[in-house]
Amino acid sequence: MAASASSFAANKFLQPINSTRSIDNNNKKTLLGNQLKDSSFFLGSAKKLYMKKPFSSQNSKSRSNGVFAVSEVVKDKKLNTDSSLSNLLITKDEGLELYEDMVLGRAFEDMCAQMYYRGKMFGFVHLYNGQEAVSTGFIRLLKKEDSVVSTYRDHVHALSKGVPARQVMSELFGKATGCCRGQGGSMHMFSKEHNVLGGFAFIGEGIPVATGAAFTSKYRREVMKEADCDHVTMAFFGDGTCNNGQFFECLNMAALWKLPIIFVVENNLWAIGMSHLRSTSDPEIWKKGPAFGMPGVHVDGMDVLKVREVAKEAVARARRGDGPTLVECETYRFRGHSLADPDELRDPAEKNHYAARDPISALKKYMFENNLASEAELKAIDKKIDELVEEAVEFADESPHPVRSQLLENVFADPKGFGIGPDGRYRCEDPKFTEGTAHV
Repeated sequence: MAASASSFAANKFLQPINSTRSIDNNNKKTLLGNQLKDSSFFLGSAKKLYMKKPFSSQNSKSRSNGVFAVSEVVKDKKLNTDSSLSNLLITKDEGLELYEDMVLGRAFEDMCAQMYYRGKMFGFVHLYNGQEAVSTGFIRLLKKEDSVVSTYRDHVHALSKGVPARQVMSELFGKATGCCRGQGGSMHMFSKEHNVLGGFAFIGEGIPVATGAAFTSKYRREVMKEADCDHVTMAFFGDGTCNNGQFFECLNMAALWKLPIIFVVENNLWAIGMSHLRSTSDPEIWKKGPAFGMPGVHVDGMDVLKVREVAKEAVARARRGDGPTLVECETYRFRGHSLADPDELRDPAEKNHYAARDPISALKKYMFENNLASEAELKAIDKKIDELVEEAVEFADESPHPVRSQLLENVFADPKGFGIGPDGRYRCEDPKFTEGTAHV
């Protein structure tokens, strides 16, 4: 493990260290077999599959202690026991910004659940509760020109990138005032203005799009000679995606061309109802980075400050032209896979374990302990966000539905939706266009 990290020392990324995990060739099969049977590499468990005591094993405890931000910045600051302001990972303003963004994500998703059960939203709705530290820690570091590509769990990514809550809520309501004019819905948030390049319903589908966006940035800078084009792209996806072909193909392409992209794995330990341990031969996704010639980083995705420090280095590396980074954020969703999921497969002890590590509560505690905010200041933010989300619901509810003529827009090349003929005219304007067809 240390050897694989050494060739990337220049970019200041360190690999996770876990002294209990060293395995030689003689006992590799036996030790790995025992670990999968008796415990988890990760903080979570797969109790129904392998384990009798998901949180009591020595290996599980060791990984719990060993999950940390693997950046030299964090390491250096943790080694320094001086608690002066200069050693804090954030300023007061930065802390308040992080807190507000995370609270917005949580409150928005809680409201989505209410609206879904009231029949205001349709189809599948996948909520982000519990994973806010990842979205906030990464996306709030980006510039407006930078791009974000998401998955079906995309509401909070859009919010963190600056898409107004009323536009996201309207899209969920299927209204014309939504960020996709009501045609995208929950799983397909898109905003050209904010460079949110879409949520993608099929896993892995967005990674090639993100790779293409990163290639665009590099092409503009190196071929078109746009010296100020230092834009980076972030591709978000889950642990289940990391066994798909697009993931490996794009890691290879990004490393080969040194593209300015950060691959962010939101490893919440479950791909719908499939345990990550059961579906993946080597559960440590970060190790796939060095295999393709890029840094691989593992970080505690329940701690926004650790996520943010790793993200800062990855973003800076991409802007410098040093290429891609793979970051595995070990996190957890507090709700089922979607609002249609009764969430009966995950063990209650596992869910309680992660609920106790709520990323918003952890940030609040850090800010109180370091005198970065008062309780009154944070309550004022809570009130502000509650009002913002309520206003978003009212706006969405009162907004009009899309007009019928919008149905075929953005399907074909022409805005009328029926294609352009050899004569350059819209096919629908040809009197023979509907000849022999049924009229609706």
